[in-house]
Amino acid sequence: MFRSLSRPRIRIAATVITLIVAIVAIAIAAFPWGLLKGVLESRMTARFGRPVTIGTMERVDHFGFTTSVRLRDVRIPGPQWAGPHDLARVAQMEVSFSALSLLTGRLALGDVTISGAELNLVRAADGRESWRGTTGRGGTGGGGLDQLSVSNSRLTYRDEKRDRWFALNFLSNQSAGLRVSGRGEIRDVPVRIAVSAPAVSGEHRGKWPFDARLTGTDLSMHAKGAMAAPLDTEHMSLEVSARARDLKLIDAVIEAGLFHTQPVVLSAKVRREPGRWLIDRLNGRIGRSDLTGELTVIKDGDRTKLQGSFSSRQLDFDDLSSDAGLRRAAARKQAIGPRIVPDTRVNLAKIGRTDGRLTFRVARIVSRHGPSSLTSMAGTLTLDHRVLTVSPMVIGLRQGRIAGTAVVDQGNNGPVPLVKLDLRLIGSSIPALAGGGGSVTGRVDARAVLEGRGSTIREAVGNASGRIGLAARNGALPKEVAEALGFDAGGTLLAGREDRAVLRCVIVGLTMRNGVGQAGPFIVDTSQSRLDGQGTISFPDERLAIRLTGAPKHDAVLKLPGSATMTGTISEPDVVVPREVKSVGNVLKALGRAISGRQEPIAQDADCQALSSQVLR
Repeated sequence: MFRSLSRPRIRIAATVITLIVAIVAIAIAAFPWGLLKGVLESRMTARFGRPVTIGTMERVDHFGFTTSVRLRDVRIPGPQWAGPHDLARVAQMEVSFSALSLLTGRLALGDVTISGAELNLVRAADGRESWRGTTGRGGTGGGGLDQLSVSNSRLTYRDEKRDRWFALNFLSNQSAGLRVSGRGEIRDVPVRIAVSAPAVSGEHRGKWPFDARLTGTDLSMHAKGAMAAPLDTEHMSLEVSARARDLKLIDAVIEAGLFHTQPVVLSAKVRREPGRWLIDRLNGRIGRSDLTGELTVIKDGDRTKLQGSFSSRQLDFDDLSSDAGLRRAAARKQAIGPRIVPDTRVNLAKIGRTDGRLTFRVARIVSRHGPSSLTSMAGTLTLDHRVLTVSPMVIGLRQGRIAGTAVVDQGNNGPVPLVKLDLRLIGSSIPALAGGGGSVTGRVDARAVLEGRGSTIREAVGNASGRIGLAARNGALPKEVAEALGFDAGGTLLAGREDRAVLRCVIVGLTMRNGVGQAGPFIVDTSQSRLDGQGTISFPDERLAIRLTGAPKHDAVLKLPGSATMTGTISEPDVVVPREVKSVGNVLKALGRAISGRQEPIAQDADCQALSSQVLR
């Protein structure tokens, strides 16, 4: 084919192509970019969904592939819900760029000079953001500018969702560098903001250092580090320190879903890489509790994934609540009395797009109210699409431990999660559970397998179905108590204060249905007597309604007929003997049977081993 073309024709074709390329190049080099003002307004209007206007747009230079365009009186209205102020107004902006870069579809900026810019950013209580347009915007951090100059410019930010606002002044030039300063409030706490960095310039070589400070009486934060290039927030490392009256104040800045606490001091070494944050070291104190750990935060599409581990040498659970929260908890406790089931909140409604796996270990648990019944804690938390699993989980006690699994399932996005508990109490004792001391001894084991809905553990147990079992064995108790359990008034009176009896077992089994536990079995078996109970325990009030009947295992000195009732709560039980049981008539009848030798059948030993296996299965 090429052989059929004559050399003159080839030269003509080459000349034509060269002329076309030259004409295109000259056209690009001399193009009057101001003609695109209407196109740019239309595209920005489509981007924000509101009419964007540009007063004037003109080319500053006359010819060249690196060109400069000046825009004046740029106006971007804000959404109607955000108030009367425009989203942005720019008195003058001059932008230089490579015209040839437009052919590749990736604009290469040179110098950017901005004067008289006013930005007004608003986030509503429902999460709407005034700077979000109708179309998405890609792009990452900066780093491509040759130089950024900003003068006489201001930014205001109002966030009703996080209860914060800022008013900031911006300055950037070769002599002063980049400076941001201003003031604001975070949850009604006044703060000052100051950011400093070298000038944004293509002449800058190596890492770009920066220093950012937020200072206030009740909240201070400091971040000092370096970016790989000016404004390149995708590649940086920094040291962060923070001090606050409450961890919730820090959360109002970083938006990590944290909670109210006692005063906090934190420090961290942080790295930023594309798509993830790496906290290589975290140290801090909350109240008198300490914390160390590491965490990786990965952005995967629209989800956030966490991977990390945390440990504490000492933890006081009261440090994880503010003074106001502690006062509310104390008022609730005073109003309803003590409860053994914690009121820990487990609702995951606000954790919709976060997954992860975190391990934790607490070496020592303390309490400001005295010795804690809990001594240590360790486990692994796995969160997957609003399903939180804590497994394995081990809670150390003064004697023994609690081990098992807890699942909070809110995967259906419902308002109330389904809570599943499978917990075992292993190798504890009656004195340890009672807070130490006491005249009754014995090893205690227990198991709870429950499933119910609730936003707190207490609420979930109050709606739960399943089973609870407790077995205390191989102990001892005062003989007078053992005789009283058999309703033997005479044996109780004759027992010496130092006399002891064997506690063969205490067996309690509850079949739970919608928060009400039906007792069966309910047995207290001693060497002197046996006590049986029938009735219910209702949650979340932990209210007792148990009818008790007892019998001695020997000829009674003075056996009282009838039964007693156990009311009150698990923490504060109240045993009531009916008036007719302790009446003079019944006492005389019991005395007559004792004299005549006519005794009721004596109680038999319970099969403690089989009953223990039954309730602990």
